[in-house]
Amino acid sequence: MVDAPTLVLSVVRFGVFLLGLGVSRVSYKAYRRTGERFLRTATTGFAVIAVGVFIEGVHFNASSLDLTTVHIVESLAIGLGSLILHTSLRG
Repeated sequence: MVDAPTLVLSVVRFGVFLLGLGVSRVSYKAYRRTGERFLRTATTGFAVIAVGVFIEGVHFNASSLDLTTVHIVESLAIGLGSLILHTSLRG
C-alpha cells in the first residue's frame, strides 16, 4: 500500500508532466504555424523539462535509487531544459 504523501507526490508529478507536454505541444504548434526556429528550440526545452519530471517520478517510485540521486537526475534535466530555453530566447 502506498502512503498518502507518496500518492500525492505521484499525482502532482504526473500533473506537472502533463502540463509540460501541453506547453511543448502549444510551442510546437506555434512553430509549425510560424516557422520560427526559436519556437522549435523552445519546444525541445519544454519537452526535456517534462521528461525530467517524468523520469524523476518513475525512478522515485520504481527503482532502488536513493532520493538524492533521483533529485540529481531531475535537476540535470531541468537545468538542460532551461539552458535550451535560454538559448532559444537569445537567438
